[in-house]
Amino acid sequence: MFTGEYRHTVDDKGRIAVPSRFRAQLDGGAVVSRWIDGCLAIHTQAGWASLADKIAALPVTDASARLFGRSIFAGATDADLDRQGRLLLPAFLREGIGLTTEALVIGARDHAEIWAPATWADYRRAMDDPAAFAQAISGLGI
Repeated sequence: MFTGEYRHTVDDKGRIAVPSRFRAQLDGGAVVSRWIDGCLAIHTQAGWASLADKIAALPVTDASARLFGRSIFAGATDADLDRQGRLLLPAFLREGIGLTTEALVIGARDHAEIWAPATWADYRRAMDDPAAFAQAISGLGI
């Protein structure tokens, strides 16, 4: 399970250190993709395969399903951790979320997310409003 919030630098080659707690889960390789809410996702190979199966099961006649599939698959790349536990993030993915020299790596249960610090700060402010948070999750049955 991916949990926690970690601040890391992005080096001049576009590499980011993966938190040591996440590395064992990614030993078999990873897929980095565009994700929802203006961030990137780091998926395990098994998690990516499961997501791909779910997308494949969506009706091709549904415009939203096609949009989601195109966005996720066009913005995805296979990634392996180097010996220092870093992932290379292609420029098009970094630029797409405004990632420059710092990043936040966030655990999100079955995947990790990479956020530009300013975007994460805005998102966190919205989550920190108790009334807005309660309203947002009211229909989830939690």
